[in-house]
Amino acid sequence: MQQQPENPWRGEVTLVINDSPHVLRLTLGALARLEQQLQEGSLVALVQRFETGRFSAADILALLTAGLEGGGHDLDSLDLAGAEIAGGAVEAARVAAQLLARSFSLPAEAQGQEAAL
Repeated sequence: MQQQPENPWRGEVTLVINDSPHVLRLTLGALARLEQQLQEGSLVALVQRFETGRFSAADILALLTAGLEGGGHDLDSLDLAGAEIAGGAVEAARVAAQLLARSFSLPAEAQGQEAAL
């Protein structure tokens, strides 16, 4: 099955894992589990955590795993932790931030936010 290109209007971003592009998206269910896993009381608090740089590698892993789930991929956090991500940790953090930005803003608004990251 051929991978569809990302659609920023749906909040999608692409991450290359083990040489394969994966489209990530945060669904409401994935967000709810992420909120609980990261022990944040609200989505606003979760977004602020990333905007203010108060995130850890475990937070990035949880966010990307939620995005993979929302994008229909069956990679779990253990699979992702052992995978090779094109661009390494810096790219993983950039994609995680982009995923949050696109989930809560229109693509034109998200581009301005991404430039600031």
